[in-house]
Order: sequence, then C-alpha cells, then structure tokens
Amino acid sequence: MRCNNLCSRVRLGTKVLLIVSASAMVRADDTGRIQPYSKNPFYWQYKGKPVLLLGGSWQDNLFNHPVGLERHLDLLQSVGGNYVRNVMSHRNEGNVFAHKRVDDKFDLEQWNDEYWRRFDRFLKLTHERDIIVQIEVFDRHDLSTEHQSYGGWSKHPFNPANNTNYSPEESRLPTAITTTPGRGHPFFIVVPALQNNELVLRHQRAYVDKMLSISLAYPHVLYCIQNESSQELEFGDYWAEHLQRRAREAGRAVFVTDMRNNWDISHPEHHHIYDNPDRFNFLDVSQNSWQSGQIHYDRLLHVRRYVAEQPRPINTTKIYNREGDEESVARFFRIIFAGGASARFHRPHPLEGADAHEKSSEYGLGLSPRAQVAIRSARMLADAMNVLVCEPSNELLSDRDENEAYCLAEPGEQYAVYFPDGGQVKLDASAARRSLQVRWLEIDRSVWHEPRTVSGGGVLILKTPAKGHWVALIRASK
Repeated sequence: MRCNNLCSRVRLGTKVLLIVSASAMVRADDTGRIQPYSKNPFYWQYKGKPVLLLGGSWQDNLFNHPVGLERHLDLLQSVGGNYVRNVMSHRNEGNVFAHKRVDDKFDLEQWNDEYWRRFDRFLKLTHERDIIVQIEVFDRHDLSTEHQSYGGWSKHPFNPANNTNYSPEESRLPTAITTTPGRGHPFFIVVPALQNNELVLRHQRAYVDKMLSISLAYPHVLYCIQNESSQELEFGDYWAEHLQRRAREAGRAVFVTDMRNNWDISHPEHHHIYDNPDRFNFLDVSQNSWQSGQIHYDRLLHVRRYVAEQPRPINTTKIYNREGDEESVARFFRIIFAGGASARFHRPHPLEGADAHEKSSEYGLGLSPRAQVAIRSARMLADAMNVLVCEPSNELLSDRDENEAYCLAEPGEQYAVYFPDGGQVKLDASAARRSLQVRWLEIDRSVWHEPRTVSGGGVLILKTPAKGHWVALIRASK
C-alpha cells in the first residue's frame, strides 16, 4: 500500500531537501557518479540517468577471482544485469591477501601489490560495462572460524600470530577464535567510542585508505561497511564517517550504508541505520531475504514507509536460495514490486572452482541459467515501463489471496502486476480514462505475449495464461 496524500506531500518536500543536500556534496564534474535519482531518491541514477540495479554473480569477492572474470561480467551484462557485490575478502583457493608476507608472517606496513592490482582491474572492467559495484569493507566471517579455503581468523593478517607488527598483549586481539564473531569481538571495538585501540585502528585505517585511493577514482562504486553485522553500532558509525570524510577531502560524493544481521528489518535494531541519513545515505536490507512470501514484501514496504520523509535507495545485494529456486525468483521480483532500488541473487558458496561460474546451490542462484532468465525478464519489464516513477500499489488489487499478486503503478498511466505462481485478481484501473494495452510477460521464458486492447476507466480482471511467474503490464494509450 502506498502512503496517503499527506505522506506523499511530506515525501515530495523531503525529496527537494535531499536533492539540495546532495547538490551541496557533488561537484559540477561529479554528477555522472552513482547517486540517488534526483526525481525519486528511492532509486539510483548513473551518468545522469535513472537506473534499476539487477544482478547475480558467482562469488562474494569477485575481484580476487581473476580467472574468467571478464567473461562472467560480459554474461551478466548480456542478460541485462548491471550490479555486483564485492566483499574485500581473501577466502578461496587462488585468492591473495592485501598485505605482503615476509618470510612466514605478514607485515601490515607493506602491501601485496597483486591484491590491489586485482581490485583496480575489477573496478576497471565493471566501469567499462556500466556495472555498479557495492563494496563490503569488512565481513565478520573473515574473522571467525575457518571460512571457505583461505578464510577465517587463523589465516587473517590482523591476527597477532600472523604478523610482525604487534603481539596479542599489545593489540588486545586473540590468536584463536572458535565461533562466528558476535557483539564484542576485539577487532570491532577498536574505534575511539569503544576501546580506542589506536594500534590496531591505524592498520585498519591504512587498509581502508588504500582501498579508497583506488575506488574513489571510479564513479560506479557504493560502500557498505559490514556484511550482516551484529557488532556494536559505533564501529559502523566510525567507518561511515571516515569514508564520507575521505571522499570530501578528495572532492567526491560517496554513498555509504551498514548492513545489520537481524532478519527482521522492521526491528528497532535497524532503526539506527534508518534514522541517520547523513551518515548512511542509502540502505541495504539483504537480511530480509531470510523471509518468504507476503512477509518478505510487507517488511520491505515497512522500511520504505519508515524512511519516507528522508527517502534513500533501498538495496538488496543478497537473495538467498534456502527455500528453493521458485522462492528466490519470487523474492527478486517482490523486491522490484516493493520499490526496491536493487536486487541481486546471492552466490553459490561453497562452489569455488572457476568451472562453477554459472552454477547455483542452496545458498544462491548466482548467475546460473535460472538467474539469467529472471534478470533478463526483469530488465525487459524495466525497459517496457518507467518503473522508477511508480509506487507499490497493492491497494489497487482486489479478490487477491496472500502472496498471490503484487502491483506497481503510476495510476492512470501504467500498471504492472506480478504473480509468483499464476492466479487471478482484479485491478482498479479507474484512473486510466483512455484505452489500455494489456500484455503478459512470461518470466520463466523471458517472452512477451501478444498485447490486447481494453477500455479504461474501470476494473480489469487479470488471469495469468498459466501457472508460474508472470507479469501483466497495462499501459494507457498515447
């Protein structure tokens, strides 16, 4: 359901304020960078044009997998994808570390040039293809028990057992961790507002600044501080402010968020991110992908309403596959129909070999053939209607069962109704006084069916041609 008229007026006023604020940040020669869409800040624009971000890819840390990377990105682009996730991790066979190894230990004062060369090449390749990159700077899974081939605290350069720069006593960091880090992990409390552990913090800062020295030169990068964090909020606050400050010093505007772990994105734990738009100027609600069906959609809408007075893009960089392929595809489209700014299929861990570039697993569809079809179909829809001026509009539907259908509309002009598994509903198209063209998109085959023309100004009965994933597109005649 959409906001009422009062809410809409408030939101419009807030859009103006946000645009003014963004204009103060962005230099005249910087307007082509990725940033909230000037006419609807719930979405993104790039190179001055509005853009819906759609993706699916093989690994969390694509930059650290150079074999076959260019072909993988070409495939994503060929099916209409323009969005990837990139965790700054060293997890898998063939990955390299950020710091130089001297004898059998790392020196945190020296860089491994190959790691940063891979990162720069990855950003160059994605930039050439207009593929937006969402970086995750820190991931708690890199600081936990063994994680994939090379991941885990036992191998991490910041582990005092693995570097020449500090001892456990000096750093106040453990040499062994037996669990996935929860709140209070020593690595995440070094910031001034918590432990103020400058010895470790300065090495963290050097690492982040090295990353920024490369990434700030590119216009297509978004920043997320952490992956599914349960850490103290002060850690994310510190690094969000640091990234914003470094960007200002470089004369750039950047867009930063932090991703909390709680699967209920309506929970007050997330409100700190929602309530601080200057620090977190977009959102990532990926953990909502643990939800299914109607509740998945409803909680996305909750967040959209919660931030309606200070609208920002709401991204989903991970769509999990634990409930099967059909629900993964349904999540992908529900995100779009709830007004999400991005949707991306999660990677198929633990498949690490380069021959698994287009595989899927119970973890995620990645860029598998099934994901390719869904991405292609979503791009076909976005090309056929102006999604970025529409609003989630389920109130226009009647005779609807739970999770049966979802509506996105610019009333009077264009409507789209998504069916996760076939069905029949009624659409209130009374605002459309002209004749209407109705056509069906068969999502599972990426095929448009022949259109038909009907009279406007009333209620339409929409029945899918068959079971499966379908979208009905209804547009007013010119």
